[in-house]
Amino acid sequence: MSHNILDLIGNTPLVKSRVLNTNPKVELYFKLEGHNPGGSVKDRAAYNMIKSALERGDFDPNTKLIEATSGNTGIALAMIAGIYGLDIELVMPENATKERVQTMRAYGAKVILTPSDVGIEGARDYAEAKVKNDGFFMINQFANDDNWKAHYKTTGPEIWRDTQGEITHFVSAMGTTGTIMGTSTYLKEQNENVQIVGVQPTDESSIPGIRKWPKEYLPKIFNSKKVDQTLEVSQEEAKQMAIRLAKEEGIFSGMSSGGAATAALRLASTLEEGIIVSIVCDRGDRYLSSDLFD
Repeated sequence: MSHNILDLIGNTPLVKSRVLNTNPKVELYFKLEGHNPGGSVKDRAAYNMIKSALERGDFDPNTKLIEATSGNTGIALAMIAGIYGLDIELVMPENATKERVQTMRAYGAKVILTPSDVGIEGARDYAEAKVKNDGFFMINQFANDDNWKAHYKTTGPEIWRDTQGEITHFVSAMGTTGTIMGTSTYLKEQNENVQIVGVQPTDESSIPGIRKWPKEYLPKIFNSKKVDQTLEVSQEEAKQMAIRLAKEEGIFSGMSSGGAATAALRLASTLEEGIIVSIVCDRGDRYLSSDLFD
């Protein structure tokens, strides 16, 4: 029995691909991060960033918090901030799905929508201006070591445990890069031969949750030495794979998870043997107002 909603963050299940992986010598597992209470992998980072900052005294319940987000981190921060009695303002592009905006507000956060034509970079610029001019404290997931350390402490150990230390490849979309940085650090400490595969969109593609950042916006927590290989996927590939995950594997997720699964399956087709773990970072219900499943 769990006595605290925060105790339900992490320890998400691994499920084996039954249909999509057709290489009999490779096992492909999906790690279902939508089972976190806030519905995504970002619960891990949000909890660690807020809890660690409070323990250090970086801010207190009277501090005005702000963060730019494309969605999942904002939902997680809204949930965690509400539990701790903190006020938080979340900034995101106006083309975010209404489910995301409504969920953040349901948890008690204030949501500011910035012009969609400047994307998440514009939301980040807005938040930084509020810090500079209006006394806000920014969580700053893009440069906050507590982001990747959440995955070093939880995601990596869970994957190592649940594959009995036999994982050969880890596949993850790259957004803030916290998931791949922390998980890579842990897995490489256990076995330096584990291959870490990052997923980015092709140049012409827009995939929520996966970014190819301009140099000036590259997350400061990112270390390219911790990624062995980067695979690019198109917007259409990611969309179609999200649809196939739902229809054929019973895994209801967003487009970034479809992108990671596309890369994982491409990888699986090239291997003579191996055990691959691919992150399914959220649930598909927060995309129902978009055209993802039309």
